[in-house]
Amino acid sequence: MEADPEYFIQGVRAGDRKILAKTITLIESSLATHQQLVTTVLDELLPDTGNTIRLGITGVPGAGKSTFIENMGLQLIDQGYRLAVLAVDPSSARSGGSILGDKTRMEKLSARPEAFIRPSPSGGSLGGVSRKTREAMLICEAAGFDVIIVETVGVGQSEASVASMVDFFLVLILAGAGDELQGIKRGILELADAIAVNKADGENIENAKKTRKQYEDALHLLTPSSSTWVPSVLTCSALTMSGIEEIWHTVLNHRQQMIKSGDLAAKRKRQALDWMQYLLEEGLKEWFYSTPQVRHRLPELKRAVEVGETTPTAAVKTLLDIFTRPKERNAYGSQC
Repeated sequence: MEADPEYFIQGVRAGDRKILAKTITLIESSLATHQQLVTTVLDELLPDTGNTIRLGITGVPGAGKSTFIENMGLQLIDQGYRLAVLAVDPSSARSGGSILGDKTRMEKLSARPEAFIRPSPSGGSLGGVSRKTREAMLICEAAGFDVIIVETVGVGQSEASVASMVDFFLVLILAGAGDELQGIKRGILELADAIAVNKADGENIENAKKTRKQYEDALHLLTPSSSTWVPSVLTCSALTMSGIEEIWHTVLNHRQQMIKSGDLAAKRKRQALDWMQYLLEEGLKEWFYSTPQVRHRLPELKRAVEVGETTPTAAVKTLLDIFTRPKERNAYGSQC
């Protein structure tokens, strides 16, 4: 792969789709040389980011997320927007592979030059949210896209991660299915900026109205996450395209209010700091397990815990003590 940062920087700024895809592949790489390169690229492109609408969409499997995103995306393109979809696919627990089916599920949208769809394997991270989704989002912003949509696998654990990187968080639910069936927990409702009851068409319209009323009642019992925005419950049909325009107007209205109150800028600052904290913790964990001392002692201590020769607490203390005795030198001759 090209090693010159300028190749990626200029290519992304020019909106070159091939270089954009290569840059995101670079982001997803675990090679140290690639990570160093992408750090340089991201730092240079940072001034070109932040001017998009960041929309997160989640929902249980079967809620119609992909059809909804495709039809909303086609409407947005017709209105003059350029759209990037970062769809995080579930990775195989056994092989680590990814289904990567989003391009086949969004055939019409992926064929449009104004749209860019990037399926990314979750890599086994919590809830299927790729560690690199944030960086990919910045790259897409620098490439000139107006709207970034992050689609989750909707398995019930990724919502907080996605909500922490977007401006507006939309939860898609099914008409006529109860709360218990859908697995929509209170914590997810508290994250939502809006809930959309999908598949409100045909004989299901009455069910959609009942479901909407149930969720409106549920939201009244919760404290809104923002003092300037009250989450709403809407109905739509991705199949018949009804209600999608109203949802988009809700997104724009939310953005306008958040900008006017200063909440959007404050929210993005919090998200950036949370992102830094997460990366720091991940980096420390990776560093800890890669140190020779830990690699040497960990198998032995695991066996001791397993057979009952020591407690987990004592084993952990032994490992942490390696880094709290500055006067001792380890067997490799470096200061601990």
